[in-house]
Amino acid sequence: MNDLDFLRTPEGRALLDEVRGTDPAQELAVATRLRRTHPAPLVSAALGQARLRQRAVAKFGAADAGRMFFTPNGVEQSTRASVAAYRAERLHGLGVRSVADLCCGIGGDAIALARAGIRVLAVDRSPLTCEAARANADALGLADLIEVREADVTEVDTAPYDAVFVDPARRGGRGRIFDPEAYSPPLSWAVAAARTASRAAALKVAPGIPHEAVPPDAEAEWISDGGDVKEAVLWFGAGAAPGAVRATLLPGPRTLPGTGLPDPEARTPGRYLYEPDGAVVRAHLVAEVAAQVGGGLLDATIAYVTADELLPTPYATAYEITDRMPFNVKKLKALLRERGVGTLTVKKRGSAVEPEELRKKVRPQGPNAATVFLTRVAGAPTMLIGHPAR
Repeated sequence: MNDLDFLRTPEGRALLDEVRGTDPAQELAVATRLRRTHPAPLVSAALGQARLRQRAVAKFGAADAGRMFFTPNGVEQSTRASVAAYRAERLHGLGVRSVADLCCGIGGDAIALARAGIRVLAVDRSPLTCEAARANADALGLADLIEVREADVTEVDTAPYDAVFVDPARRGGRGRIFDPEAYSPPLSWAVAAARTASRAAALKVAPGIPHEAVPPDAEAEWISDGGDVKEAVLWFGAGAAPGAVRATLLPGPRTLPGTGLPDPEARTPGRYLYEPDGAVVRAHLVAEVAAQVGGGLLDATIAYVTADELLPTPYATAYEITDRMPFNVKKLKALLRERGVGTLTVKKRGSAVEPEELRKKVRPQGPNAATVFLTRVAGAPTMLIGHPAR
């Protein structure tokens, strides 16, 4: 019996309840105590699952993570629930009522799709992963909408389904895979599968995918959640605008469509600096943000926008700049001491300096806070000091 089977028995569930929220520092003591009354392998499996559930809270929330079953890879590679819910709602809004979810993993996207009222065929070739997906569908009361099938996704007939969703594996034995054709299955296969969908299709890809790798008949969308870029999605079929790009920010959602603007010109730094959201940068839509705030670039090669006026936009964070100087650690340290800055946020684009190393060198002390940007202005290494605009 594998760990998941064992943990789903009454004894296993009771043990999971008992180890819920165990402090890592107390694991050895808890394990020693529990092994007096439970088999050692079951105790180890329960504590391992408790650790995975704690890690999964950031993606799935405490309520769902506390009921779900995870594998180490499943926690690492699954879609954040808010992103999966956004995508599921978009598919539902397109009239999709059934989806073939290929490379389903532990079922994170299948759960979101089912909660949107969509019937799901969830396919993965890993027996353990499929077992976790079934356990999760059952634990969350969605088993009637989610069919989990252990199979090679390239051999699955998707014709009976309105839409296809593919989430190729982007990690291998050596870590992240950056070449889309080295995904498993390759991006070219996933694109071919998407083009056969009767209504719509979505392919989840790495946010660093080169724009030239996006098929001309796909719409490319970059998604961030809480300011962190999470993924890119290639959309096909209904609702997709071939060749279009967009950046979507969660929560919201707020979506910035590409309008084909040319890159903005570099200009002299103004009073305000705008830091575009990572999804905006990945989607190459910095020009759209610059147009919204009437600004230009600090440097032709850096995705920082500068402007003279404060014009709030949801697609960038605005900072008021109080000081500008060439890169010089001693001068920065003296300025921070003079201003009584003890809380220092270091941001960088176009600089080789590591924020933590700089923070150690300047040793900020005092009651005030500041943000320093390590960047380039007209090609020259520059430090801009300021604070979030109000």
